Amino acid sequence: MHQLGFVGAGKLAGSVIRGLIRAKFCASDEIIASEPNEQTRTALQRDTGIHLTTDNAEVAEKADLIFVGVKPGMALGVLRDLAPQIANKPVISLAGGVRTASMEKVANARFMRALTNTPSAICRAATGIARGSRSTGKDVDLAKKVFGAFGVVVEVDEPQIDIVTALSGSGPAFAYTIIDALAKGGVKLGLPENISSELAIQTVLGAAELMRETKMSAEDLVKMVVTPGGTTAAGLAVMEEMKTSESLIAAVEAATKRGQEMAEETKSETRISKS
Repeated sequence: MHQLGFVGAGKLAGSVIRGLIRAKFCASDEIIASEPNEQTRTALQRDTGIHLTTDNAEVAEKADLIFVGVKPGMALGVLRDLAPQIANKPVISLAGGVRTASMEKVANARFMRALTNTPSAICRAATGIARGSRSTGKDVDLAKKVFGAFGVVVEVDEPQIDIVTALSGSGPAFAYTIIDALAKGGVKLGLPENISSELAIQTVLGAAELMRETKMSAEDLVKMVVTPGGTTAAGLAVMEEMKTSESLIAAVEAATKRGQEMAEETKSETRISKS
């Protein structure tokens, strides 16, 4: 038996596995994962030393806690196939847009959902978890313990999971876009690309760490940097004119809306498959 099992070990699930090993949450021989892509299996084996297979049923049979890391469109079909093996087991879905109610209709497992992100791999995850109707207090405590090992974890109601998906799951891509834009600004004005990129990364990293450690609001931290009539004020004025904040808020809203649409699509597919 293995403590943890992953059905699907692609980008997100692979990041979670790497984070668990890096955090020394458990030994590599306590994790089993199924993954059809040979290249992905090879890389994960090299990085973590866990047991890998191509057989989803083997994972479901041998693990105490199951993580579902397949693409959202495949999740319900995979769970339906594994229903005998996962009966009465705690199962955590990493798939966006697949509601616990839909999962509970295809298998008699104790389902929960966890929406995390790829910084899991370096123990800097931001995770939201939501319990299902069959989840026990021990199940939720275990989920918090697992995800808390490699980052920040919060419990939310399931309707809020789509927002977590947008903010934490999609958020790194938004942050990378900001870092890239800052670096390109430096290059445009004459900095070498490598130097500008290094400065942009460290600037965003340092700003985030300062905000977390001081627990000061963004507004107060901005005031610490701004001098009336100075360089920061000039830059912020352009950002306001170009509605930078509004565009980022809109990005979170758009990603959330898409998550909600995916959930409705999944429900429709479930109804069709039953009819």
